[in-house]
This record gives sequence, structure tokens and C-alpha cells, in this order.
Amino acid sequence: MKNQYFLSLLILIGLSSCYRTLSSEGGGQGDIRTDSRPVNGADIELPSGYTVEAVATGLTFPTGLTFDEQGRAYVIEAGYAYGEVFLEPKLLRLDQGGGLTQVAAGQKNGPWTGVVFHNGNFYVSEGGQMEGGKILRITPDGALSTIAEGMPSLGDHHTDALAVGSDGFIYFGQGTATNSAVVGTDNADFGWLKRFPDYHDVPCDDITLTGQNFTTDSPLPDNPGKKSTGAYSPYGTPTTIGQVIKGRVPCSGAVMRVPLEGGKPELVAWGFRNPFGIAFAPDGKLYVTDNSYDERGSRPVWGTGDYLWQVQSGTWYGWPDYSGGLAFDGEKFGKPGGVAPKPLLARHPNKPPRPTATLGVHSSSNGMDFSRGDSFGYQGQAFIAQFGDMAPNAGKVLDPVGFKVVRVDVSNGIITDFAVNKGKENGPASKLKHGGLERPMAVKFSPDGQSLYIVDFGVMQMTEQGPAPQQKTGVVWKVSRNNN
Repeated sequence: MKNQYFLSLLILIGLSSCYRTLSSEGGGQGDIRTDSRPVNGADIELPSGYTVEAVATGLTFPTGLTFDEQGRAYVIEAGYAYGEVFLEPKLLRLDQGGGLTQVAAGQKNGPWTGVVFHNGNFYVSEGGQMEGGKILRITPDGALSTIAEGMPSLGDHHTDALAVGSDGFIYFGQGTATNSAVVGTDNADFGWLKRFPDYHDVPCDDITLTGQNFTTDSPLPDNPGKKSTGAYSPYGTPTTIGQVIKGRVPCSGAVMRVPLEGGKPELVAWGFRNPFGIAFAPDGKLYVTDNSYDERGSRPVWGTGDYLWQVQSGTWYGWPDYSGGLAFDGEKFGKPGGVAPKPLLARHPNKPPRPTATLGVHSSSNGMDFSRGDSFGYQGQAFIAQFGDMAPNAGKVLDPVGFKVVRVDVSNGIITDFAVNKGKENGPASKLKHGGLERPMAVKFSPDGQSLYIVDFGVMQMTEQGPAPQQKTGVVWKVSRNNN
């Protein structure tokens, strides 16, 4: 046992040394094709017996898909993308032959992150980068109305995808304003700190702080100098030991719900970082995907995978002091050569559960759906779209992570690739120089359960200035099973 321990220790030391010395090689870095996007399903590897085809191309930042009562498919374009690109979000119908018909358009308060069709209407989650997050109702003739608003969505993460429960409520995720509860210079890089200098994370219940503060050189031209900032506080506002921050709903890093007819959001569970994908399993249990911490900002956190959680009402899932059920103590989650994060909360609401599955570090595991029948296969398993790493902004990676669709057996947490680009290396099609997947954002099974649709956001290059998303490069793919 001693020999095994020392061998493991040497391996960890070696990996940490490599991490410190090698340059980042993310999927959006380096030689990325941005001038055009060829589309070729033959470049995508699938299990035997499955085929894939592109059913819509030329989309700009597509993020979600749904079907009406006639089985017609609809896709949303986000209207906003990291890189500070603001456009008009849209709901589009996919017509025969790959055509697109606009049903509705929104204001520049994107990104639109999710869409469902229920009882004759569309419901859309509006990310709220400029005015705060909303849940919208859209009639088939394109009339928009707001059924819930005021979500804390002006920061890094937004009001996320949504699902309708059998209880007549819309369930949705709400991301956090920051990486790990402390506003810093990285939030100026995102763009929002200069627009909203007083913005910060909001707890869902009263919390007591340990009083940690973090000092940075101010990125705000109107407020220069060194600034000390505490958790759950505006930039430049220090906190004290034992300070109580009052909670409220709606809040950051939570799953909430709102009645279909509209009203005030209700808390379901909290302590997530960015619970983007959400779906009910065939047995009625609710699951979310959670984009975990980045290695950035005043309180960087290293080496945490994305998670698939089964959501239990009233439970706190650990953000900002746990990752995957493991506490920030000792040297865990400290970047090699850096300082490990310490708890921000003096008391925790409960001991967080362990995740159903731990997905790739920086994989950006987003939209999800469950296979519900034998016609497609893998009944009861979760299918998850992995947008792919945003290195180096989110943290260094030695090879591209994500850029595929995986399936998860929720009974045991085993993760298996389902749709992945062909080739000796992993990565987006723009890096591999072929016509396969770029950045899968969402997945949705057809109403008959026979096909899986993949919403592919399109090309996003990572430059020295940050993300550079390419318009009109989004694709909707359809995966079918040959049952002959």
C-alpha cells in the first residue's frame, strides 16, 4: 500500500509540474478555421446502427430546440454570446428542406437559453444580460408576454434552460454572477462589471461569512486604485468575520420554479454554480447539469469537473465552498503553484450530496434530455451536450475537452461518448479541419422518441481578447437509429 501511495503521489507531482510548464491547448485556441464552416455528418463517430444528418445550417448562436403538437421542430437563436455580441434573439421553425421561418423575436436582453412547448404555447428562458432574467410565453403567432422576471442575471451566468413538470410548474436554472462568489477583475473582462459596478451574487437564504477579502487593482476607470472585496458583495466592498448577508428569492446559483400562468419564482434547491441543462427523467426525477468552477478571478478553483445532479427539493449543493460534495479544505482545488481556496461561509446549510456523475473538467456540459423508449435505445439514460472548453479564459487545458455528446447511466454514473468527431485527436471541427461537430449546446429527443436532435452553437475562437463567436455557423443535427 505504501508503494502505491508514493507512486500515486509521484504521478500527481508530475502532472502538476506538466500543468505549470506546458502551454494551454484548448479547442478554440491555435489554428482555428473561421472563414467558413463545411458540414458533413460522415465526420461524426456514432455507435453502430446510428446515422446523423444536418437538418438546418447557417444559424447564429442556436441554444435550444423543441417540438409543437404536430411534431414540427423549433430552434432558438440566443441573441447574445460571450465576447459581448448583442443581437436580436429569435424563435425559428425548421421547415422541410432545411428552411427556417421566424415565429418571434425578442429584445437585446439575451441570451435566450432554453425553449419548451406546452399546452399550445412556447416558453423561453431569457438570460437577461442587460435587464435581468425572465421567463417568456410566446404564442404560435409570435406574441410575447413575460410570466416571471427580475432574475439575477446581469453577470457571468444567466437564467438557464427550463422544463415543465407534471405539477404545472416551469423549472429552470439560474447561474451565479461570479466564478466563486467574489467579484473581481475577471468580471470586467466579461463586460458586465463596468455596466453594473454594484452587481454581485445573491444567496437564497441568510448566510454568515468568514470575512475573507481579496485585493485587486481596480479595472473601473471611475473608481481606480486597489480595492478589497468580500463574498456576496459589490466590487470594492470588504466584509467582516461573522457578517450576515440576507438571502432572498430569486437568487444566484439555484433551481427555481414558477407556475405556468406566471407569478413569483419559488426556490427548489441552491448551491449550484451554473445549472444550465435541466430535464425530468422518465421516472419523474429532476436532473440538472452544472458548469463548475474556473481557474480565474480573485478566488480561482482548480481541477473541478462539471456535474450531473439529481435535484432534491430544499437541498444546498455546495457552491461556493464545495465541489462535487468535497469541501474546500487543506490543499484541494488549489491551482499548481497557487493557493487553495478556503471556505467563505462560516456555517453551511447542510452537507452537500455527491453528484450523479462527474463530467470532464472545463467540458461545459450543458443541455440535456433523456431517452424514453426502446426505439432509440439507452432508455432512461441522460444525453448531454458538451459545448467544450473555453481555455485559456476558464483555465488551462493540455488538450481540448468536450465538443461532443455523451450519455450517462444515471443508475451508476458511468459516462460514455455517443457523438464525437472522428480523428486521432479530440476537438471541434474547426480545429480538426473537417465538417463535424463544433460546439454542441443542447439535445432534444423527438416526440416519438426515435431521433435525437443536437443543437450545435457554431464556431467560437478563443483569442487574446477573449471569445470570438462566429455568426451563421450554427447547425441542427438529427441522429436516427437504423432499426431494420
